[in-house]
Amino acid sequence: MAQTKDLTVGNPLSLILKFALPLLGGILFQQAYNIADAAIVGRYLGASALAAVGASSSVQFLTLGFCTGTMIGFSVPVAQRFGAHDYSGMRRFVFCAWLLIAATAVSVTSLCAIFCEKILSLLQTPADIFDDSWKYLFIIFLGIPFIILYNWLSSLLRAVGDSKTPFAFLVFSTILNIGLDLLFIVVFAWGVLGAAVATILSQGTSGLLCLLYIHFNFDVLRLNKEDRRFDGRFALTLIKIGVPMGLQFSITAVGSMIMQGANNALGTVYVSAFSAATKIKQFAISPFDALATSVSTFASQNYGAHKFDRIKKGFSQGILAGLCLGAFLAFVLVFFGRQLSMIFISGENEEILDASQKFLFIGGFFYPVISLLNVSRLTVQGLGYSNRAIFSGVIEMFARIIVSLAIVPVLGWTAICFCDQAAWVCATFFIFSYCIHLIGRLQKEGESRQKFPAKN
Repeated sequence: MAQTKDLTVGNPLSLILKFALPLLGGILFQQAYNIADAAIVGRYLGASALAAVGASSSVQFLTLGFCTGTMIGFSVPVAQRFGAHDYSGMRRFVFCAWLLIAATAVSVTSLCAIFCEKILSLLQTPADIFDDSWKYLFIIFLGIPFIILYNWLSSLLRAVGDSKTPFAFLVFSTILNIGLDLLFIVVFAWGVLGAAVATILSQGTSGLLCLLYIHFNFDVLRLNKEDRRFDGRFALTLIKIGVPMGLQFSITAVGSMIMQGANNALGTVYVSAFSAATKIKQFAISPFDALATSVSTFASQNYGAHKFDRIKKGFSQGILAGLCLGAFLAFVLVFFGRQLSMIFISGENEEILDASQKFLFIGGFFYPVISLLNVSRLTVQGLGYSNRAIFSGVIEMFARIIVSLAIVPVLGWTAICFCDQAAWVCATFFIFSYCIHLIGRLQKEGESRQKFPAKN
């Protein structure tokens, strides 16, 4: 138990920030996977190869987002049982989750690999980069089981209060990824195929090491004979929370796919600019993901412990921290977008650099909004109300679809630069309001239980 962390006692803001720091490190190193791929591919293989790697980023977000969201959802009942100190019930949830995870890995990998070529065609991938895009995406799809493994184990560790262990393994695997990128691309000359293989091998290594570490160091998560019993009620609870969370990620990604399809139709220059700018955007959003995940875990454990006042306080302080962070990142992207773009794009590609800079400049002004969106949505999910999070994802999807289909044909790249921001603003109106309402309702219910305790 020494390596777990009970978030139901202590100062909420201090606990949230301390828990978020390793999460942030992990997410940043996760993004370093993608940045290493893009930087090495762009510098050693050229702008066309960079476009090939980036042409399928939205569909990767859809499939991998579904898997990641589902794994996070599976960890919510685990966190709630941990907060309630019901360790036997917690382990039974873990066992049922393993069975569901195996089925998810097999089905998602098979479907994605079979329809890989069709997916790229639907995305209107330019002909001159189609073959390289297919090679890259097909290998990424084959590695889905490794990605699922790591994301489940890291979510499981976070559920019991450990955000440091996943970070440690990601540091190792990110360094390995960069080394393998250079080996496969520069030495072996495997092209974009080498970038995909390096990413999957590194992710798989991280997942396997994390599995071994949990087995030998976390007694509270070690399954006993009595824990290894399938229970339909436990499985149904996992599905009710996990699948909607996975769908929320995927629904959001559907809008991103249509957005990417509209952008791909603008030509290779804008595909390259979108690839570079999106890598930077994802990196900049990472702190919000870390903060939101921390607030979500805090809310889950305190929900299990029925400490609703702490949920309200932790949410409020998380929102304030997110707004401050959003203002800082807005400054960086607005004033240094071009310099950041040159990580991936050489100086002679002026047209691509101009487009990437414009994307980051416009997006930077909306980063305080994404802080409200992420913290609110993940808090709602952490409290077990995944269906409401799905609706916010539907709002995002429709906002991106409307901009992509109705405005991009008229305004071109300028409309692409506003597409994400329109989705963020629309979704935030709903989920932020609902989150405040939900926390207030839970707090009133908690007060009622204290005034009128149930009779035996």
